[in-house]
Amino acid sequence: MDKTVETAKPDLKQVDEILSRYQDQKWPLIPLLQEVQDEIGYIPPEAIEPIARGTGLFPVQVQGVITFYEQFHTTPRGKNIVRVCRGTACHVRGGRTILKIVKQNLDVEEGETTPDMNFTLETVPCLGTCFLAPAMMVNKNYYGKLAPPKVRNILQQYDNAGD
Repeated sequence: MDKTVETAKPDLKQVDEILSRYQDQKWPLIPLLQEVQDEIGYIPPEAIEPIARGTGLFPVQVQGVITFYEQFHTTPRGKNIVRVCRGTACHVRGGRTILKIVKQNLDVEEGETTPDMNFTLETVPCLGTCFLAPAMMVNKNYYGKLAPPKVRNILQQYDNAGD
């Protein structure tokens, strides 16, 4: 079930503006990539060449950094990032069921984004909140001691949040 989302071409003028702020820095790549991602929402593959030129690196070096760090993404992501914990404590306390409920409610698989670009679903090895197991995060908010009805209510809050 591939939920490919067509998006508009990114405006690479934003990348040029960001590059200009990093010209005189010796090792600007990671903060530069973070800023590009913050501005555009992801790092468009078309931006790799200008970033490499602007930093004096080879495109393969820029791509290597992007793929090494999990924080960087080269495809558009949803407005709300849902992370479901797969750690041992969460697993033992029903984490698989929580993941199943999230998948059903969002109608996506792990790593996919809803067609309306509202949610992206990820799983993580551990959220570091074992005392709240089973747990998940939506954006920067932690939710724990989850049960199916609670999960549905949490997702509805973000679905109805507007913006």
